[in-house]
Amino acid sequence: MKLALWRALLAPITSLRALIIQHRSRSPLPYDVAWRQAHMLRSPDEMVYRLHGHQPTLVSDLHNPHRHPTDASTADPT
Repeated sequence: MKLALWRALLAPITSLRALIIQHRSRSPLPYDVAWRQAHMLRSPDEMVYRLHGHQPTLVSDLHNPHRHPTDASTADPT
């Protein structure tokens, strides 16, 4: 099943709001982006999870899998 269909089935109101945001957008806006925006407008407390999922993987993280990118105590000194 496609992600858009899962979202429509499990969160129909958010999906409807995403379509409205997508339609009202001045520039072409992908449905996926509109859905995340609609979800964050309804659930701002989940912004922490969204930001955590979109952090880039650093080369130093590949060498040290226990290092968390936001943990200053384990940050590389360089």
